[in-house]
Amino acid sequence: MAGGYDDRDGKIWMDGKLVEWRDANVHLLTHAMHYASSVFEGERAYNGKIFRSEDHSIRLRKSAELIDFEIPYTVEEIEAAKYETMKANGLTDAYVRAIAWRGAGEDMGVASARNPVRFAVAAWEWGNYYGDAKFKGAKLDISKWKRPSPETIPCDAKAAGLYMICTMSKHAAEAKGCSDAMMFDYRGYVAEATGANMFFVKNGEVHTPLADCFLNGLTRQTVIGMLKEKGITVHERHIMPEELEGFEQCWLTGTAAEVTPVGQIGDYNFEVGAMARDISESYEKLVRS
Repeated sequence: MAGGYDDRDGKIWMDGKLVEWRDANVHLLTHAMHYASSVFEGERAYNGKIFRSEDHSIRLRKSAELIDFEIPYTVEEIEAAKYETMKANGLTDAYVRAIAWRGAGEDMGVASARNPVRFAVAAWEWGNYYGDAKFKGAKLDISKWKRPSPETIPCDAKAAGLYMICTMSKHAAEAKGCSDAMMFDYRGYVAEATGANMFFVKNGEVHTPLADCFLNGLTRQTVIGMLKEKGITVHERHIMPEELEGFEQCWLTGTAAEVTPVGQIGDYNFEVGAMARDISESYEKLVRS
């Protein structure tokens, strides 16, 4: 598929039926466009099977509850919609985007309880999120924006509004020739990249930021389980910025990122080492098994 995401051939599942890709539109006064009242999931399908598909659907419904609305489809119906969308587009290896939002209705202020909840699924082919970084390591900037306190946002929701500072951080990073940006949290601890969780290696053990104010990614959870199965000690803890200098390896995890080694964060350099390569290769085998 080529061209803008609004101008492609194919089908999108929208509010209970498949529609032509170019016709999958919403009204200008859709509440989500003005107040970010939407939640979404990014998922990858390998050989016709969406990895951890049901977990994604469960989290989507939970995210909606956390921002105070209910998706009018069950987990089973969401699952069926995702696979119907892939089939309609002839896809077996794909990125799948499920999204739910408050639409246009009687309310157009901050409150929107009377507006309908909409739901859609799109799927397309999407290669490596960070290009060739899987081989040479991604280069990350350090963002000036911090992940907020869980007292200010529903940090367990995969909600669109929470990505605003991620977009700003990634734009700033790309302007410096970087692939992404690492973010600290509101306390100054190492948190995550703009759309991926982070792992570090020191003396054969793995350290990953405690997910207490940002999304505990499904890929993150999968990789932690894989490491423990390999007998590798994993420390989920708060990581101070000055510790970056002492880590030997680093990698990112996420549905889009999969497992991507990191070669540099700001002025800190990391080896694309054996453990990073091994966990990346092991993840590839797992998702295609």
